[in-house]
Amino acid sequence: MDLQHLMVSVRLYPPGGPWILTHALVDSGATRSYMDAAFAAHHQVPLRNKPVPVQVEAIDGRLLRSGAVTQETQPLVLCFQQHRELRTLDIASMPRFPLVLGMDWLEAHNVQIDWVKRTVHFPDPCSHAQSGTLAAAPSEEAAPTLPAVYQDYQDVFEERGADQLPPHRPFDCGIDLQPGAPLPVSRLYSLTEPEREALQDFLRKNLERGFIRPSTSPTAAPVLFVKKKCGELRPCHDYRALNKITVPDRYPLPLISELLERVQGAQVFTKLDLRGAYNLIRIRAGDEWKTAFGTRYGQFEYLVMPFGLCNAPAVFQRYINHVFQDLLDKYVVVYLDDILIYSRDPARHEGHVRTVLQRLREHRLYAKLSKCEFHQRTVDFLGHRLSPDGVQMDPGKVTAVQEWAAPRNRKDLQRFLGFANYYRTFIADYAHRTTPLTRLLRPKTPFSWDKEAEEAFQGLKACFQRAPILQHPDPSRPFVVETDASSTALGAVLSQQIGPEAPLLPCAFYSRQLLPAERNYTVWERELLAIKVAFEVWRHHLEGARHPVEVRTDHRNLEYLQTTRKLNQRQIRWALFFSRFQFRIRYIPSSQNQKADALSRKPEDNADTVQQAEPTTILPPAAFLATQEAQPLQVRVREQQRVDAWAQERLRELAEGSSPQYPGLVLHQGLLLHHGRLYIPPGPLRLEVLRMAHDAPAAGHFGRYRTTHLVSREFWWPRLKADVARYVAGCDVCRRAKGPTGRPPGLLQPLPVPPRPWHTVSLDFVVDLPSSRGCTCLLVFSDHFTKMVHCVPCPSVPTAKETAQLYLQHVFRLHGLPERVVSDRGVQFTSRFWRALHQTLGTEVCLSSAYHPQTDGQTERANAVLEQYLRCYCSYQQDDWVDHLALAEFAYNNAVNASTQQTPFQASYGYHPRLFPEVLPASAVPAVTEWLQELQSQQQLLVEQLHQAKEAYKAQADRHRQVGPELRVGDLVWLSTRHLHPSRPSRKLDARFTGPFPIVDQVSPVAFRLRLPATLKVHPVFHRSLLSPVAPPDEFHPNRPRPQPVLVRGEPEYEVERILDSRYRRGKLQYLIDWKGYGPEDRSWEPAANVHAPACLREFHATYPGKPGPDPRLRGGPGRGDGVMAWDSDSEDETEESQPAQESPPPGPAELGQGLDAEEPAPVAVHQELAPGEALLAPEGLDDSVATGEPPPGPSNPSASPDLQRLRAERRRELVAPRRSARLKARGGGAPGGRDCPWP
Repeated sequence: MDLQHLMVSVRLYPPGGPWILTHALVDSGATRSYMDAAFAAHHQVPLRNKPVPVQVEAIDGRLLRSGAVTQETQPLVLCFQQHRELRTLDIASMPRFPLVLGMDWLEAHNVQIDWVKRTVHFPDPCSHAQSGTLAAAPSEEAAPTLPAVYQDYQDVFEERGADQLPPHRPFDCGIDLQPGAPLPVSRLYSLTEPEREALQDFLRKNLERGFIRPSTSPTAAPVLFVKKKCGELRPCHDYRALNKITVPDRYPLPLISELLERVQGAQVFTKLDLRGAYNLIRIRAGDEWKTAFGTRYGQFEYLVMPFGLCNAPAVFQRYINHVFQDLLDKYVVVYLDDILIYSRDPARHEGHVRTVLQRLREHRLYAKLSKCEFHQRTVDFLGHRLSPDGVQMDPGKVTAVQEWAAPRNRKDLQRFLGFANYYRTFIADYAHRTTPLTRLLRPKTPFSWDKEAEEAFQGLKACFQRAPILQHPDPSRPFVVETDASSTALGAVLSQQIGPEAPLLPCAFYSRQLLPAERNYTVWERELLAIKVAFEVWRHHLEGARHPVEVRTDHRNLEYLQTTRKLNQRQIRWALFFSRFQFRIRYIPSSQNQKADALSRKPEDNADTVQQAEPTTILPPAAFLATQEAQPLQVRVREQQRVDAWAQERLRELAEGSSPQYPGLVLHQGLLLHHGRLYIPPGPLRLEVLRMAHDAPAAGHFGRYRTTHLVSREFWWPRLKADVARYVAGCDVCRRAKGPTGRPPGLLQPLPVPPRPWHTVSLDFVVDLPSSRGCTCLLVFSDHFTKMVHCVPCPSVPTAKETAQLYLQHVFRLHGLPERVVSDRGVQFTSRFWRALHQTLGTEVCLSSAYHPQTDGQTERANAVLEQYLRCYCSYQQDDWVDHLALAEFAYNNAVNASTQQTPFQASYGYHPRLFPEVLPASAVPAVTEWLQELQSQQQLLVEQLHQAKEAYKAQADRHRQVGPELRVGDLVWLSTRHLHPSRPSRKLDARFTGPFPIVDQVSPVAFRLRLPATLKVHPVFHRSLLSPVAPPDEFHPNRPRPQPVLVRGEPEYEVERILDSRYRRGKLQYLIDWKGYGPEDRSWEPAANVHAPACLREFHATYPGKPGPDPRLRGGPGRGDGVMAWDSDSEDETEESQPAQESPPPGPAELGQGLDAEEPAPVAVHQELAPGEALLAPEGLDDSVATGEPPPGPSNPSASPDLQRLRAERRRELVAPRRSARLKARGGGAPGGRDCPWP
């Protein structure tokens, strides 16, 4: 501030020009504010004439020598400290001071001047809100003021326009209450003195504007106060009770992410902010009383839509979308009161802005100039900064995050994460970075802000600071999706490449933590899940993309996703989802997939000190009988045998010859075997084997008999049965899970023994199970011969029809149809549907005695064993029994049955499934070699049987066949049309054979090669069954010679029988000609330019008016249009009929054949017999219908039927002018048809 005068530094933003830094004199003696004329001229400040000149007097009353003030500046922005305002300055001659701020400025702002400290203060700094771009001054950006090119839209930015009561519109805000809901009742709150003053000011202003009026409503909302950033109080209304009983308006708000993507490719932006947006909408007539609010000064109700109503955003969005309906996504996006205008061509941006301003003027909507920005390359919109380079976070939001204090409680943390989640698309690895913070939000987790939470908090704040610029997705360029999944989270990056050599630039990041169930997926499924989730998130970009999407993953097996044939139910559902996309999977090493890898893995996952995790298995280690490789087991057994006294004693006996007490003992590769089974010394190894054979889920906690059988398959030691019995008897789990056993009264009457497997099938339900994956019932199928069972979980007890469908899906497809079905007397098995079904299938239905389930004792026993299994392995909540069902079925079918002395698996398939690790090489056991020899002999027998079967099949098939006439090369044959694509509308009414065609080669005894026309795009080799020989001529069908051409002016011509069809080929009209005296194989497509057969053309188009024809705008109608010409084949100067559209000489016969398809025949000129130089005239009887565009004669024009009959009656012979002989020789044929012979 100047010491002699009260001078202040100010910045000026003239419309359309750069900002100006200068100083101004604060003069309380000046009645107005002025700018020096020379200063204005030097800086080229836009001026305008004042409506009325103003005389300026000095302090002593003298008029200034410069005369009256006749000019003023156009509205410009004046900035002083943090204060900004729009102001007009008078122009006067003041050489000493560029600006003078007079009493009009001092009174308008009630400026406080400290004469001691010589400072100037504004008492209300927040009453002049400014736009974000000016807040970043000083910079030479465009000022937040109305540019000169939009001065004619000053009324759109006037505050007094927005202060007027808007009219009623169809989009008024209606408030529909729920029927019968009680009206809310509120009470008044005590007010402080500042709140009372703010309320009085609010009521005065809104009553003056007509926005509110006194009310007698039976309900009223309380008034609350919210403090602005500047400290000013703003009244608001608590409509929460009203909103609870209001019928919600479900009109959707736009997705912000989608709005940001619409500006892809934009080079310049303009942002408009509506003034008092909600107050621009009226309350629906009759609903005003519902908005009432109570104060100590009375009760009032709104005439305009207030803030706080639950339906206000939907109502305003519906209206604003209606205003800009035809402009949305073209160059305008709107989110409530924020309007963004974007242009890809800067030259068109002014027109776009003027269109939007005109819409605002027409609908009486007003913008707040101080919050608007014009013609910017960078603009802040909805919390993001947009530019031609892409999207980034709003720097103001980033600053707010940097200043965010550490949360003190769960509520503070929720606010911070809610804010951060809005920008998660900018932050890689967001899911992992927030894991320590989201863990604190769990209700049962105490809120403890420890070191891990603080590090996560500070790390997330740092991510905001270095967040990248995201590219605008460009639909015209290929998309690249990079995915990765770890054991706890998955991540994906959507990228695009700007140029061939340019690097991939990110468009969006995504990551999330895996659900508990998803963490149990295999590695392959987790990696596939990452791709599926990425496709779901970015479906609007990837589905229907112009280019195939490239998916990059570091899991090589995913490359074979689209060729994998064996999928489970979940993978089948995913495959159906992936069928909506076109994509290819590309493997890249993890070192090149760092972006997606970082999204799915914690930082410590990539540390050098952490080993790479093993692939996750479907079953836990306890589910397997052995988790070691064969070699470690052999080593451990060998070491134990070396120190075992019993083994050493036996080894000494074997060294002397054999063991007299144990004759089956042998020494093989340093291991002691007994009848091929490995001897297990006492101690930890023997206990380990018993645990694997009894406790493991694949073993089943069965009794001593089944456990003994399971152990003795591979292992042996003395008193094995006794050890197993003792182990089973002492099993705590068995004692808890297995029920009491005892002899029931009554003698057993067993069912008949079935003669073969799956001859007799029984089925029963296990009901009232706890819900597991939505299932509460278990259906069990059991075979009475092999004792094998199949288990099917069901949501509830199925009906008879559903039971039949389950049998078809799970049993019939494996074992076929049974002859007898045994069941209890459930409603499913006593229904008429069940009995009728089995009567139709020829299956005997056997029902148990009433209330006697022992009739089907086998299934009941199987149910009990399965229940026992599930009781042993299910969780405490008993909600995972479905997950154990597959292993329960396997364990049951792999356990020996006391009745058959075999396991159901062995009885059905002839071998035991592999359960233990190999303890010996396959050739070490003599029995295996014998079994292999037997298997080889069985295979040889199978080969012989296959040969016999083929001979039998052939003999059987030949009984229904015959040798047929012999075919030779050169014979003519008919070809079946069974596998040919028909050219006619219906195959049912089409010919069964086409041809005849000559045989050119015999490929095999039953295959022949034919010479086909070029129009038949099929392989020319056919099986004998598709060929039929042409009957030789006889007295009834003699050889009829083809008609000879007629010589016209020395040229041979052929006669046209009729025109069969028309088409467009490469933009040219063609007709299918049937030649008189020739067969269907000689029909050919001829260009319309060569067809001069008016009668045939008229008849064809009259019969088929919907077929392609000549352009009706050309003179002459059918036979004349579409470039149809008349020419004299003998004359050197060929004449062209007068047609405005053609100015070049008509082509001759040779030229007419140019430009056709390679497979098309050489053209044949079709015309009438004319005298030399005679031109074709318009066909008589056509009545210019085609030339004038009227409907041609035909079924749709009944009045033309007599003409059609007359045309057919009067049709005379029409001839065809062939090619000259030289052309015939060059083209390889001269008869009609040539190479273009479609089958009929």
